[in-house]
Amino acid sequence: MNTPTPKLVRLIKEFQKNYLDAISSLPDKEKRLKDLEVLIQLIFDQIRHPHSFEIFHKAIRKPFDYYQFGNDFIRPFIDFCHSKILGEENLQRIEHQIKEKENVILLANHQTEPDPQVISLLLENKHPHLASEMVFVAGHRVITDPMAIPMSLGRNLLCIYSKKHISYPPEKKEEKILHNQRTLKQMQELLNQGGYCIYVAPSGGRDRTDGLGNIQLEPFDPQSIELFWLLGNHAEKLTHFYPLALKTYDLMPPPRLVEKELGEQRSIHFTSVFLSFGDEIDMVHFPGSEEYDKKTFRKKRAEWIWHEVCRQYRSFYSPSS
Repeated sequence: MNTPTPKLVRLIKEFQKNYLDAISSLPDKEKRLKDLEVLIQLIFDQIRHPHSFEIFHKAIRKPFDYYQFGNDFIRPFIDFCHSKILGEENLQRIEHQIKEKENVILLANHQTEPDPQVISLLLENKHPHLASEMVFVAGHRVITDPMAIPMSLGRNLLCIYSKKHISYPPEKKEEKILHNQRTLKQMQELLNQGGYCIYVAPSGGRDRTDGLGNIQLEPFDPQSIELFWLLGNHAEKLTHFYPLALKTYDLMPPPRLVEKELGEQRSIHFTSVFLSFGDEIDMVHFPGSEEYDKKTFRKKRAEWIWHEVCRQYRSFYSPSS
């Protein structure tokens, strides 16, 4: 049986304190205290008996509904009155394509650990199937950090090691490469079946702030986008690509720097959140695409998609939005 490290105990205590501060003014404070108690118990359960995740992890809904618990835990911290979804017409197209057993891959930025819960909460009223069935390509931390696992158990996940972490520690690199290969094989099988909506963050991590405290959307990796394009293009079912912009940073800001060691400080805040589903992407034809050689084409395509997500992101600050 495993025991918590001193670092993990400290991180849990810090999160408890922040959480208690965050709910101090909420009308249903007692309910939130019970949610915190359940989460802490789930965290310690994972420390003692870590869950072994499959390559494709399907959300656990019973006997304990981790999906609903994760949503309900995050729900009181979202200012729904000032939150917004843009691109409703594209959401309708996405749902139609999925019903036709075609696939949709969302190429998105990523800002905060509970982004999957945020997406579900904003979609649950008008698009409940999409909210609960979306698959997330996630980093390894969400299935290895005991503080993240209770939320991860309620999501459909394909876990992959990003470039930022695949070489650390060096002796694990080959094992991680093999894991990624198995994950991509599983993803290809899902796309062949059809009817899946898959969220991917081609930056390989969360957006962070610059030296002046301004949030910077992480550039998209051309190789990552090319990989998912090839998987979709080779699938037996038609695969569509859409840009998705998220503004969720203030809910649970990530550490300022990327940390190699497991475990990070978490703080949660009441805030508005925004999603924008852009128009379907033509992965072959975009401005200037015919002028580029293969390597430059991939680079420019990644930049073009990233700029489109940035454009959507800027619309959150527009008075008309």
